[in-house]
Amino acid sequence: MTGPKPAWLRVPIPSGPEWRNMSRLLDRRGLHTVCDSARCPNKAECWGCGTATFMILGNTCTRNCRFCAVATGRTGDSVNPDEPGQLAQAVAELRLTYAVLTSVDRDDLPDRGAGHFAACVRAIKAGNPGVRVEVLVPDFREGEIDLVLAAGPDAVAHNVETVPRLQRVRDARASYEGSLHTLERAAAAGIEVVKSSLLLGLGETREEVLGVLDDLRRIGCGSVVLGQYLRPTPSQVPVAEYVTPETFAEYAREARARGFSAVVSGPLARTSYHARQAFEEVS
Repeated sequence: MTGPKPAWLRVPIPSGPEWRNMSRLLDRRGLHTVCDSARCPNKAECWGCGTATFMILGNTCTRNCRFCAVATGRTGDSVNPDEPGQLAQAVAELRLTYAVLTSVDRDDLPDRGAGHFAACVRAIKAGNPGVRVEVLVPDFREGEIDLVLAAGPDAVAHNVETVPRLQRVRDARASYEGSLHTLERAAAAGIEVVKSSLLLGLGETREEVLGVLDDLRRIGCGSVVLGQYLRPTPSQVPVAEYVTPETFAEYAREARARGFSAVVSGPLARTSYHARQAFEEVS
């Protein structure tokens, strides 16, 4: 048992006009965010600053990872052909300079949604010249990720999630080696920022974490995020440990020593947390 959450994991309840405006805009345009679907602890801070990570291709995932609270099913929601345009208009209305897109896994679609993902990137860039677009991609098979890369995202993220020994918390169709391959493809394509993320507190050791950092650098990943796993509901795998801020700071030092250009490491860090700032560190 890990006991109650420590003080450093307490977050404010969302409030303020910026948060309300963001909520209304998403509802009006029928858009989803991973902030809501994954119960992200940074929702209050990010929405208060007028930023969000848009989740495309519906709100139902065809995978069933044991750490994630996103709704699951054998088939996902109907793909909205108007979503690319709606996203482009939302980015313009919010006056964003940096937009982040992610999606659920869509194993029920012929290309697992890669073509729609690419269309969303192109629409945002066409309708908002100068806006940077980061994509946090799900598991794509060989060739599918190339559709997204060809759309010209400025940053590509894909999460290994945890150390090799604990990969069983992911859906069985995901793999550590497959995730490394996806990141390697993005790096080989010349994407400016290639990023991955680790959730800590699942039972990993220090040596295992450092091993993952070494693997990520080896395949060309230059940006890394380390955050605390927080159990979204009693249905997900329990927390094994609350990692201290001091330990996160140590991992940040180790990551920078290995040559990562951008490192976000802290109890509440998530893949898209401070995404624009991390991009600027690398650029």
